[in-house]
Amino acid sequence: MMPVPVPFLDLPAEYRRLKAEIDAAIQRVLDRGQFVLGPEGQALEQEIAAFCQAAHGVGVASGTDALELALRALEIGPGDEVITTAFSFIATAEAIVAVGATPVFADIDLDTYTLDPAAVHAAITPRTKALIPVHLYGHPCRMDELLAIARQRRLKVIEDCAQAFGAQITARRVGSFGDAGCLSFYPTKNLGGYGDGGMVVTRDAALAERLRLLRHHGDRGRYDHQLIGRNSRLDELQAAILRVKLRHVDAGNQARRRHAGQYAQLLTRAGVAELAHLPGELPGHHHIYHLYTLRLEQRARIQPALAEQGIVTAVHYPTTLPSQPALAPFITARPGGYPNAEAAARTCLSLPLYPELSTDQLSAVVDSLARLLRA
Repeated sequence: MMPVPVPFLDLPAEYRRLKAEIDAAIQRVLDRGQFVLGPEGQALEQEIAAFCQAAHGVGVASGTDALELALRALEIGPGDEVITTAFSFIATAEAIVAVGATPVFADIDLDTYTLDPAAVHAAITPRTKALIPVHLYGHPCRMDELLAIARQRRLKVIEDCAQAFGAQITARRVGSFGDAGCLSFYPTKNLGGYGDGGMVVTRDAALAERLRLLRHHGDRGRYDHQLIGRNSRLDELQAAILRVKLRHVDAGNQARRRHAGQYAQLLTRAGVAELAHLPGELPGHHHIYHLYTLRLEQRARIQPALAEQGIVTAVHYPTTLPSQPALAPFITARPGGYPNAEAAARTCLSLPLYPELSTDQLSAVVDSLARLLRA
């Protein structure tokens, strides 16, 4: 019997499901002939701000730009330190370096892969000005504890929500807790476009206005340049596509949660839970499973063996941020200072998970993984 092929992600399947709506949205933009800073972007900003329970949304060119421009708008720069997680994609730290500030890394909680509040507290110095918690894999950070620290030390809080669009703590969406929430619309995200894109959401009208200046060369209109900004605009085609997909994102997140529940049930029944740490969620936290990532000591053997059977997996991430060569000039903490992040980097493995994943495909992943672990 031939194995069931399982891609890590199936974006064409999503397009086929939404084809009529997406094609109509693209045609609407082409017919209008306005491709930058037009009505689609304005409407998307309003719709996403409402979704995220924020007052304002400012579309930008990427999730990385969202982080950098949020830092700039909050006047974080040279001489300042910004605490963030030791375990994330490099963009989180890259944005800090780009504004001239110093990234200071704190370890993670292995139950959630997100910032450990105790490690954050220990990393604060008189130069600390901001905190960037990353809602990794779709699980929200422990925001109550992090916000308490921020209030006590008068720190700005910028939420990195690139992997967690739609995640919640009780009934409150991520992105609405801090001074700003930064979103990515990279195609693989739960709300992904067909190219790069991002947004900053905030409750602060003055901050939103400063962000609008910074994304568009500091121009207030009619070539009246108030600030040194940049070109970081979310184009109308992406905005129109994202408006369609926004209408379906809750259903997609619900499907991801169902698949995650199936994975947990089947992996436990197959005995995999005894050999691997399965993801879960804290009470009151609503995980939207951008990634289904478990920890597996046998990853080096298992991952290529799964690939031979047509099952594509990924490692998010194979190294900690303090171990990245590009960040070496900015690291002051001693090596080995992030044991939980290092353990995650050594063992994490992401299984295929997306709304269109079929029951047969999911079962094939579990069967193959269980069989290989027993070998």
